[in-house]
This record gives sequence, C-alpha cells and structure tokens, in this order.
Amino acid sequence: MKIALIGATGFVGSAVLTEALQRGHLVTAIVRHPERLPRHANLTAQKGDAYDAAAIASAVAGHDAVIHAFNPGWDEAKIRELFIEGTKAIIAGVKQAAVKRLLVVGGAGSLYVAPNLQLIDTPDFPAEYKEGAEGARQALNLIREERGLDWSFISPPALLQPGGRSGRFRIGGDQLLMSGEQPASISVADLAVAIIDELEQPRHIRQRFTVGY
Repeated sequence: MKIALIGATGFVGSAVLTEALQRGHLVTAIVRHPERLPRHANLTAQKGDAYDAAAIASAVAGHDAVIHAFNPGWDEAKIRELFIEGTKAIIAGVKQAAVKRLLVVGGAGSLYVAPNLQLIDTPDFPAEYKEGAEGARQALNLIREERGLDWSFISPPALLQPGGRSGRFRIGGDQLLMSGEQPASISVADLAVAIIDELEQPRHIRQRFTVGY
C-alpha cells in the first residue's frame, strides 16, 4: 500500500512510520523537517505544511491512504486552534487529491466515561492537556461531517506511553477503556500496530474507535 503520513516525526507519527515500513508499505512522510527522518528504501521524504490544503493535496495525490498524525506540539500556546486549522486543511487537501481513505489520530479526551459525559469534561482532567484535547475533539466533530471520505478516527486510551510492540490489545468504540478500576494504557508502538491494522483491514469506516490493554 502507498501511504501518505502527515506528522511522521512526532511521538505517534514516528511509531506509525516504523510499523508501516516494517510491514513493507511505501510511505511518503510529509513533515516540516525532512532531515529528521530515517533513511529507508520504501520511504520518501516530503517537506510540507499541514495548514496548506493545496500543498497537502499535491503531496498526497496518488496514494492509497492518508494518515493524519499531525500535532502542533503540546508546548504550543494555540494548540487547540492550530489542531483544528490543520485538520481542516488536511481534510480539504485529501478531498482535493481524490484520496478516499483517511485515518485521523486523535486523543482520549472525547471518549465517554458515562452517558453524555466525555473524559475532557470531568473535573480531574489535567488542565495542561485540555486545550489540545479540545482541538482533537473538534477534529472528531469535523471528520464526522464528512460523507465523501472513507475516514476512521482512532483515540488512544487515557495512558499513551513509550514502550515496545506486543501486537496484543483490546479494541473499543466511543467509551474510555478501563483496566479494572484504572484507565487502560497502551504503548505508542502498539497504537501504531492498531493504526496500520485498520488501514490493511478496515473495520471502522466512518467510525471512531479506541484501543488499550
């Protein structure tokens, strides 16, 4: 499969890149700093601007699927606005390029912990992550309006951590996954497995899903 990966040098994006290349896919990595990418025979580096729909359209044209792993950065003061702006540009660019398949990596904040109550709206949700989580929630709302794309939206569990690849995890829907009384976790390597699994064998077309141990 020929995959365009936006945000390939980020925490999630770099793990997705590794997983895709290990499975033999051809990957075009669209990033601000191509010099940070590893060298690989199946990897094409493409300098790109996630806020420029026309540039995205040019970069992703001819690919089988696009993965949106873009994040403005947790230290970015306007992370919410920029996450939404980037998501709008990516959706528009993918549509302009006539690529049907788009997988968006979001956050756990929009997962439900009770009827009509999302994690982000609970009193104990960390304040330092709220703006970014709100941006990801709005990205989910935006993609849910799309009928012309075969989109999927993946939310990691509450605890996304560094760690190795086991290939073993649970898959859920809109509810926050728990491990006993505690929120479930997953390694970023296993989150990447779930993302590439979904591209290879789609099970969540026009749906959000989550994964966790």
